[in-house]
Amino acid sequence: MYEHMLIPYDGSKESTKGATHGLELAAELGSTVHGLYVIDLPGAPRAMALRDDEEDLRAEYREHGERELAALAELAADHGVEFEHHMRTGSPSDEIVDFADEEGMDVVVMGSAYRGKLGNLLGGTTDRVVRSSKVPVITKRMELEDV
Repeated sequence: MYEHMLIPYDGSKESTKGATHGLELAAELGSTVHGLYVIDLPGAPRAMALRDDEEDLRAEYREHGERELAALAELAADHGVEFEHHMRTGSPSDEIVDFADEEGMDVVVMGSAYRGKLGNLLGGTTDRVVRSSKVPVITKRMELEDV
């Protein structure tokens, strides 16, 4: 059914909630999990003062992404799930959708932040992925007690 599952992960509470749900599902189905960390560099064009340290900034983002993917790999191992990690740079929602399509993912599993009473008025990365993905997307919304 879902042989290859994409779990976008940035270490946030909502991505951890989605990852946990996805890993439990992957363990039941025998799926391979593909963890994806998207490096989202601060606004472009950036101020000239920031341009001097762009390489350092990219290195810091890459190191952070590697740490988060290592944490996800540990969670996958705890669930007995085969795991592959990937990293991309760009708009998170665009990169998630493109990766799922280009790499032949069967499903994307993501967490979604708690939104309160006005939640339906606001959009987020998960909502953009749901609206634009050709691949099915399973979401696990956080509850008030998860915040």
